[in-house]
Amino acid sequence: MILGAGALIASAALLFLGTGLRPMWWAMWLAPLPILLIAPRIRAWPAFGISVLVWFLGGLNMWHYVRGIIEIPVVLVLLILIVPSCFFGLAVLLFRRFILRGAIWKASFAFPLLWVTYEYLNAVTSPHSTFGNLGYTQMNCLPVLQVVSLVGIWGISFCLFLLPATAAALLSKQESLTQRRRLAAVVSGFLVAVIGYGAWRLSSTPAPEHSVKVGLMAMIPENLFPRHDEAALQLLRAYADNVGSLTPQDTQTHDTHVADTQVIVLPEKIAVVSDEATAQVDALFEATAMRVKANIVVGLDRGTATHRFNEARMYSPEGTVAALYDKHHMIPRFEDVDQPGTTITTFDQPSGIWGIEICKDMDFPELSRQYGAKGVALLLVPAWDFAVDGWLHGRMAIMRGVESGFTIVRVAKQGLLTVSDDRGRVLADADATTAPFASLFATAPVRHSNTLYTKWGDWFAWLNILGLAAILLSGRKKRDPAGRPRRVLRITAKYTFPISC
Repeated sequence: MILGAGALIASAALLFLGTGLRPMWWAMWLAPLPILLIAPRIRAWPAFGISVLVWFLGGLNMWHYVRGIIEIPVVLVLLILIVPSCFFGLAVLLFRRFILRGAIWKASFAFPLLWVTYEYLNAVTSPHSTFGNLGYTQMNCLPVLQVVSLVGIWGISFCLFLLPATAAALLSKQESLTQRRRLAAVVSGFLVAVIGYGAWRLSSTPAPEHSVKVGLMAMIPENLFPRHDEAALQLLRAYADNVGSLTPQDTQTHDTHVADTQVIVLPEKIAVVSDEATAQVDALFEATAMRVKANIVVGLDRGTATHRFNEARMYSPEGTVAALYDKHHMIPRFEDVDQPGTTITTFDQPSGIWGIEICKDMDFPELSRQYGAKGVALLLVPAWDFAVDGWLHGRMAIMRGVESGFTIVRVAKQGLLTVSDDRGRVLADADATTAPFASLFATAPVRHSNTLYTKWGDWFAWLNILGLAAILLSGRKKRDPAGRPRRVLRITAKYTFPISC
């Protein structure tokens, strides 16, 4: 009982620190270890119950966000917490089962294989895709982050669970010393290769052939989201005035100026505008783009009260609407009136191929892979966050650039202004959560990197599914010639775990 309580507290505390809106990346590597160490020493149902409680308590770091900010009903919040908790409990039970059978290799790999299978199936069925994936806990650990260019986000979760499972299996002292040494050598070699690849990729970043000066701007007006044309046009004029009146003293660095900027990105859904008022918006920003001699990307919600498009419109220095993009993935309840887009938007520029996505689209790796396959080197992303989730949601977008090989310029109303490269480095950022007006000017590399993940997609997730199936099938009980199950037990002086499974 004391061991169970201690493991519960330790694992839940580490999970609480290692996940959430601002995770401490190192804590997630340790979080499963205490519960894995005690699981074989207690009966199956208590092990499952403690494991479920560990994940549930650790997940409470999101309670304020999902209840107070997103305002999800309590019943649904509990479901969101309980489902992954149960899968974590099942993963712990599977680890426990193989440990009691003396199969430390299967125990070490079954634990991460089951979890990655759950995360992948959740991502392909959920309207929120990869939100909540453990891979995002490692955004501040750049060497680990680089593995997503090969295997996608699934590779990080696999590593996060492989290390503690292997450590717990080795400490169980099952199998011979030779087998334990082999397991330790294989897993250590694998993790060293992951870190080594990441370090090499970071140190060998090629210099970009081209770069562009970008401007990022966001406002927090008194009326955050005007829904009538008059108020909407008033706010959009304020944006246009700020674009045209900035001076070097208004920027973070004094060596850039709006006149030198090649593209300026404004946030998602600045206002709702009718189809009739859209012509006035176009005229306003066409003139502004001509005046400042830069492309300007503007986020609008265009249409009627019941049928709208969450749209990004890009205005060229020649005074035309150069590109349009409709958001593909909507936030349930918040954007039910918005119609999903069906095509991606890319366009050739002297510096390379540019593309546009909007906010939640960046939660979906598949959409960004389409841009990677087109050779996009610079992705422009208008967004709207909820202040407290600004860091997390912004970093989720940055991972898409590492997976599919492009620079990202992201502007979030009530969030962060960020410029990141194809290695996940944040090259420049500014906080737009409190200031009435925030701006950032930076030089963005325009570079496309061909990645294995762009070409092969979620091959590693499917490899995990197949690996899990193989382990489960290989664990079936043997039968004697008469057809009766045959159970083989190895009892040694050191083997003191209960036999019950």
